[in-house]
This record gives sequence, C-alpha cells and structure tokens, in this order.
Amino acid sequence: MSDGTRVHKVAVWSTGWIGSIAIGAAHRRVDLELVGVWVHSPEKVGRDAGELAGIGPIGLAATNDVDAILAAGPECVIYAASGPQLDAAAVPDYVRLLEAGVNVVTVTSWGLVFPEAFVPAWRDELTAAAQRGGASLYASGIEPGFAADELPLVLSTMSNTIRSVRSTEIMMYDTYPVAHVIRSMGFAVPMDETPLLAHPGAQAATWGPSIRLVAAGLGVEVEEIREYFDRVPTDRDLDVASGLVPAGTGGAVRTQTVGVIDGQERIVIEHVNRMAADLAPEWPVGTRGVDGIYTIHIDGDPAIDLEMTVGEHGTATDGAMVATAMRIVNAVPAVIAAPAGLVSSLDLPVTAPVAPFTG
Repeated sequence: MSDGTRVHKVAVWSTGWIGSIAIGAAHRRVDLELVGVWVHSPEKVGRDAGELAGIGPIGLAATNDVDAILAAGPECVIYAASGPQLDAAAVPDYVRLLEAGVNVVTVTSWGLVFPEAFVPAWRDELTAAAQRGGASLYASGIEPGFAADELPLVLSTMSNTIRSVRSTEIMMYDTYPVAHVIRSMGFAVPMDETPLLAHPGAQAATWGPSIRLVAAGLGVEVEEIREYFDRVPTDRDLDVASGLVPAGTGGAVRTQTVGVIDGQERIVIEHVNRMAADLAPEWPVGTRGVDGIYTIHIDGDPAIDLEMTVGEHGTATDGAMVATAMRIVNAVPAVIAAPAGLVSSLDLPVTAPVAPFTG
C-alpha cells in the first residue's frame, strides 16, 4: 500500500456468527487480505463468502478443502468454528495449520487464553506443531479473553496493594442462538438434571485459565480453583433464539469461579446470565439493567470499580459477538509478529484496530 501499511493474507475458518463478523472485518481492513474461507457444510461450498457472511458478494468462494486454503498462502487463520466437540475437533485443525507455518487466532478454545493451563497433552502437541512450523497460536474473546482477565490486569496498573479482584458478567442470553451451548450452561434443562457446567471441573476448565492469567500477570500462584453454581427456574415458557425454554427448567444461571491464593479467595470470575430480565432479581444487576454489562471490583489500595457496557441495551449479544470477533481479528498482526509458540495476552502488545474510523 502507498502508506506503507503491511497487508497480511488471512483466511477465516467457519461462517457462523463470529466467523461472519470476521469475514466482514477482514474484507474491510486495509491491513488484511481475505484469501480463503473454510466451511463445514457441503451446501455452503462454492458459495460467495461475502453472501454467507451477509455483506454481499466479494468474489471469494467458500471451500471445505484445507489444501486449497493453505495454497492461498494465508499468514494467519481466524478460527471461529463452534460445535459440541470444541477442542477435540479444533486441536487437530490447529496442528495442521501450525505445522504448515500458518499462525492461528481463535475464539473456540477458551482454555488457550492462558496456554499453561490448557490440557497438557494437547498443549504439548500444539507447542511442538508451532515450533515445527514456526507459527504462533493465540486465543481470546470478550470473556474469556478480555473482560475478566486482561482488563483487570490493566486496571491493576493503578494498584498499590490488592486484597481481591472480582469480575462479573451480567448478560441476557435470549438472543444467543447456539442450543448446545445454552443447554451446557443449564438453560432449558430440568432442575433435577445436572448440566455440564455444574459438573466438578467444568468451570475450572473454562475460566480457570483466565484466573491463572490474572495471577501470572500479578506474579502470584493459584493454589486451588473453587466452583459455585446456582440456577433459578423460569415460571413460564420462554421462546428464545436457541429454542424453547420450558417452564420449570433453568431460566437463569449464576456461576462463580474462584482462585485461591494464600488460602484466601482472591480472584473471582462471576457470570450472571438470564433468559428473561425479571428472573433472579436478587442477583447482581448493572446500572442499565441486566444486559451487556461487565463489572470489575478491585478491593485494595486504592479501591477500583469499573462498569463496562457492550452493545445496545436489549440486544447486547450482538455487540458482544462483534467484540469477541474483533479481539482476535485485531490481534492478527501481533500474532504474526510473535515468536513461534502458544501466546497469551501477556505476550502481546495492545492489539488496537487499524484504520477503524468510518462514517
């Protein structure tokens, strides 16, 4: 480009909600060239990627041929696949891409937010693949990936001493369409059944890496991760984006994942999620209600409180999905420049967008 901006070739992996946002962003960005889009569904193969993403034709056909993606020469793959298998399906993809010398930024594998806390066998396999290919892998999102880990660390740069850090997500999930994720959280599940997120170790696997990232950023060790889970049933049928939430099944879910340091509960990541705004009124709310709110409280010297809102009230999920996608899209140049291996936010500079001003 005439202004000296380096253009990076990228491919997007999947055309779901996050992938579609990434396609639009990569197509718009002056520093990115979209050279490939991978799809899982055979009926999407050959279709224009822009049409799949809802932005209109861009002259790039989607494919399910990984070799074709690699032949296009991407420096980085923006990985946004989703499905019940998550890491089990994604890790082999990561390995193939990394061994081919392609960097990866992903929202799929939450545990890779802090790679040292990832499943050891998979972590070792990915590290070896990255070293063989000379490429890097980075995982992020709005949460995990920012609101409960990187943001508290940024705020802690104003701290003298800290007694505890609490991060809370307050979010409506009525517009979130992925049914298997909704049910794994406990929504629409009968109250006498145990959802996936309530099983021992489930929260630690999901948000434990974020807790350990905060601890590593503060130079301390986590001794134990504790998990607290609570649900409230809906008193009526709820027709939401993921399907029907029948009366008497889970309508609101609250989790608290807690890092114990020096025998005390020091780092808390809390989620207060509802399918209807009037459910669980006794649980935390924000200044604009119960949608699209992230709060940080650092109990220390000085006391620090922050409330961050994302998206429009009532449809905050839309904004949260854009934020999630852009956490990895904006990181592409930094990840390409990073040394080979698995990297976290502790290893990267501020990943601000390039040429973001429009209108």
